[in-house]
Amino acid sequence: MYFGGICFITDRGATGIPYREMVSRVLTAGIRWIQFREKLKPRLKLYEQAMEIRALTKDADAILIINDHVDIAQAVGADGIHLGQEDLPIKEARKIVGKDRIIGISTHNLEQAVKAEEAGADYIGFGPVFHTTTKVAGAPRGISMLKTITGRIHIPVVAIGGINLDNVESVFLNGADAVAVASAILTGDIEKNTAGFLKIIAAVNQ
Repeated sequence: MYFGGICFITDRGATGIPYREMVSRVLTAGIRWIQFREKLKPRLKLYEQAMEIRALTKDADAILIINDHVDIAQAVGADGIHLGQEDLPIKEARKIVGKDRIIGISTHNLEQAVKAEEAGADYIGFGPVFHTTTKVAGAPRGISMLKTITGRIHIPVVAIGGINLDNVESVFLNGADAVAVASAILTGDIEKNTAGFLKIIAAVNQ
């Protein structure tokens, strides 16, 4: 199971609480893999917030991945970087972050997934598996496509997009190594939602 089977993605659009608070709460609730994603703020503010989150994840012995910004990941000493299809190529990002840091990349079809594996990605994010309002990501790819991807790819596959407590079990049963979740944790009771995910993931991976 990849880094505990669940990655929490920060999302201010799903809650009014600051990044520091949301990350602290999910870490306390048991998640050990954080992806800091912020698309709109100035880079200095991104750096400052990433530094705060890095301190929290270090104290909790948790993994921190920075979305998109290779330089910020380097500057704050993050454990890795998550790239999109329009970001730096994996080969070039690897030159910057080195062989010991994690590189993940978002993929939306089998061709992209195979290309990512061949380029040296440590994991792929695949989705959106289900409908999602967290980001503009196109039509849902569905469980059958996820199963095709997990049957062909030999690096960890992290399912993303519309993952919630009702469908997370089906994602693991179709080969996902982990899930990435934002709004399904942040909407409502963060601690209760987190506990629910961790309980299902533990049971399905016994």
